[in-house]
Amino acid sequence: MRRRQVLRHAIALVSMMVCVCCLLIVTVTVLKLPEAPTNDGEMGFYPIIRSRKVSLQDVDLGKFGEMMVDMLPQDLAFTVFVPSDEAFKRDLRLMASDSLRSDKFNDTYAIVTRILGFSAVPRALPSANVRLGELVSYDSLSGFPLYVSKDIDGMLVVNRIRSEVVDVRKREIVVHVMDGVIMDADFEESVLADDDAEED
Repeated sequence: MRRRQVLRHAIALVSMMVCVCCLLIVTVTVLKLPEAPTNDGEMGFYPIIRSRKVSLQDVDLGKFGEMMVDMLPQDLAFTVFVPSDEAFKRDLRLMASDSLRSDKFNDTYAIVTRILGFSAVPRALPSANVRLGELVSYDSLSGFPLYVSKDIDGMLVVNRIRSEVVDVRKREIVVHVMDGVIMDADFEESVLADDDAEED
């Protein structure tokens, strides 16, 4: 009989300790939570920040950059990470004076179209929508994953390629000029193989 009472008291004691611990954990958690900012009664953790708009007339995208932007419908929201003229020249060996001649135009157009598939996202992504230290991921038009972050200077970094100019607007299209060419490993390998063949 006495053993039953001790067992009952032990179960009651353990149950009481579990309840007190749970209550303590909940109390500490509630007290340490930061307050959520409210704007006009609406709660929002990610406020919409207006991006600075740079018009397309103020920035020279180069012939290849303009070609990429002109391939997209102007009335739909897209973001394009356009390589600079220097990046086209350095990484793809494309120069406007040589690559746009009639005998090379089709090959150049195919390369630029492929780069557009790697570097365009079917949504507007101004730099103000990417927070410092945050890494966001989007799929490009070709399904290639793009990892976008912002550096300390406010410039976007996409797949380890830094932007030179951000937030260039052409109607619904947001253009970021990049200091490199965004492409997958297979395409990069084919470009390097073409360069090696030309050097031989």
